Amino acid sequence: MADKTAAIATPVSATYTLSSLKPNTHSRPKRVRIGRGHGSGMVKTGGEGGKGQTVRSGGGKGPAFEGGQTPWARRLPHNRGYSQKGRDTGHFGEVYAVVNVADLAGWDTSVEVSPQSLRAAKKIKALRDGVKILGGAKPGKVLPTGLRFRDVVFSTPAREALAAAGAIFDDPAPQG
Repeated sequence: MADKTAAIATPVSATYTLSSLKPNTHSRPKRVRIGRGHGSGMVKTGGEGGKGQTVRSGGGKGPAFEGGQTPWARRLPHNRGYSQKGRDTGHFGEVYAVVNVADLAGWDTSVEVSPQSLRAAKKIKALRDGVKILGGAKPGKVLPTGLRFRDVVFSTPAREALAAAGAIFDDPAPQG
């Protein structure tokens, strides 16, 4: 009896070869076999839907299809001077990287606050179309005196909170 427990307790060093590897159970499901009878659930159209446009590869309606209604591109008056800016914000709007005022509480005053320095300090991930500082004064967060800003846009409450803390702005006009 002691021999069996000793054999179980000793670890067996497993050597792996490419021929001995296999995927975990159910990690690779079986492929669907189409057209193999009613029990398979893939009879008649074989998962391709109906006839005509929907059965074709790449068929279907495009992203601009509006259910038979006159599409957006044909409803608008395309005259001289027509502006694309009314279209959607994804193409023509400005997207800012956002930083809250409270995130600047521990900022070193010897370093100028710019998009590059904020990215180096990992306050923002990407520069995008610019950097905007949002928010007002937060309780418990004290802003350092004499912060210097360059190439940054502010919300009105953020500009007021920073001005009260003695910040120096590179542009005198508020941006809202």
